Amino acid sequence: MAATTTSPTATPAQERIVVEPQRSASAASRLAFRALMLRDLIVLRKNLGEFVTRTLVQPFLLVFVFLYVFPTIGQGVGGGGGAAAESAFATVLVPGVVAVSIMFQGIQAVAMTLSQEFGFTREIEDRVQAPCPIWLVAVAKVMSGAVQGVIAALIVLPIAAVVHARGVHAHLNYHWWIILTLIPLACIAMTSLGLLLGTKFEPRNLGLMFGFIVLPITFLGGTYYQWTRLAPVRVGSFHWLQTLVLVNPLIYVAEGLRAGFTGLPHMHLYVVYPALVGFCALFLTLGLRSFRARVLL
Repeated sequence: MAATTTSPTATPAQERIVVEPQRSASAASRLAFRALMLRDLIVLRKNLGEFVTRTLVQPFLLVFVFLYVFPTIGQGVGGGGGAAAESAFATVLVPGVVAVSIMFQGIQAVAMTLSQEFGFTREIEDRVQAPCPIWLVAVAKVMSGAVQGVIAALIVLPIAAVVHARGVHAHLNYHWWIILTLIPLACIAMTSLGLLLGTKFEPRNLGLMFGFIVLPITFLGGTYYQWTRLAPVRVGSFHWLQTLVLVNPLIYVAEGLRAGFTGLPHMHLYVVYPALVGFCALFLTLGLRSFRARVLL
């Protein structure tokens, strides 16, 4: 707004126009983006106990059953019996558990909440009133979910690494440059998937989403096995399962984390990183389009 100041003896021609500085559209968008992120992080802090419990339950049960109960009762895992085979399976499973935790956190933090916000709570109407483009509201949701995914990975890894039966040890070998680059990328890819799913499924169809999308992604995503070990599953000379799972984004997360946490054979990193970037771009593009369509509906 413009404010006009005059002196008692000033003529109209001598009036000075003082223009107050206004916030640009880009500055307003940056401020709104930070506020949206801060809002989600404050909610996370207030519900930290629920977040930690939700994050730990499934990974803890996986590790407890496969790496504690099975070896204790003498039921062999990992294609053989004895501590050596069980330790080898533990080495394979630990990165898989971290990968599946990142995926579930992306779906919980973004898909589930968006489904509710577009549904009966209509909280999304408050978010899109922020002074920023609609797409930036969705990106803020993805980024806050990615932060939660990183926190989930940090929480799950120690649990997965220590909850083992006596004599069973996961042989972990940390490659920090892979861990520090791949985990954030994986979290953004999974929360982008959560954005797409959350804008496509109504709350009444969440069971369908878990049954037909989340479970197949989990079981065919290399959580319990290495991608390189799928070669014997074939028809003639065609390794059909090893080829089929390449459309699953979780397989790249699991294989990348095996490269970061272990010395096991794994998918080449020059495949893992471009694939995750591609899935991130695909899910984010489709998710932003769907988000805008739902908001303007």
